[in-house]
Amino acid sequence: MIERYETLASQIDARFAEQVRRVSSTCGELTYELDKDNLIEIATALRNEADFGFEMLVDVCGVDYLSYGSDEWKTDDATDSGFSRGVEREPVILDEADEFDPRRFAVVYHLLSLHHNFRLRLRVFTGTSNPPIIKSVVDIWNGANWFEREVFDLFGVLFEGHPDLRRILTDYGFIGHPFRKDFPLIGNVEVSYDAAEGRVVYKPVSIEPRTLVPRVIRDDNRYSADLKDAKDG
Repeated sequence: MIERYETLASQIDARFAEQVRRVSSTCGELTYELDKDNLIEIATALRNEADFGFEMLVDVCGVDYLSYGSDEWKTDDATDSGFSRGVEREPVILDEADEFDPRRFAVVYHLLSLHHNFRLRLRVFTGTSNPPIIKSVVDIWNGANWFEREVFDLFGVLFEGHPDLRRILTDYGFIGHPFRKDFPLIGNVEVSYDAAEGRVVYKPVSIEPRTLVPRVIRDDNRYSADLKDAKDG
């Protein structure tokens, strides 16, 4: 990481002490993880204090770490098992009393300081609450409005204090949150126009589940080194 970012990291470590934890990066990007209870305080300081000046929120995105690190591919040789997670895995439907794994859902904030030309990433896990919930940063960066709606729509994360939290990419009758790892690839319902009723209707999905088998490029003896310079006949 370049020297000026190490200087920024030292300033953040000194200012927020135990409230933030630096996340290692293989590509030199500065990322910190913090508890959701400290989000508003730290975000406000990063925007307002002259040493930081992160006046722009570039993006807010959700992450589902369900099965993170699990490998469902046989990456060295051909596989006949396919990538079947989204088709065969049963959806994780919890009762209201059940809790999520505390590090399953995260919200990631990408910040930009125009004055200092710094970029910074913050990661906040939503904890065990069902549904996952975190405080909105709309009052700090107004541009978070639609970003947070997108995370709510696709991951089901609720943002406390958001002025208009509703779906933004899927329609009002959509069931579930399509970017969750346990959401079936074929979906839950399908939509069609019913001429008799004169409206759009929903019905259970009729797509037949299938296992997706990856394309495997195998060796071709036509390109064998032994035959490369051989003459016809």
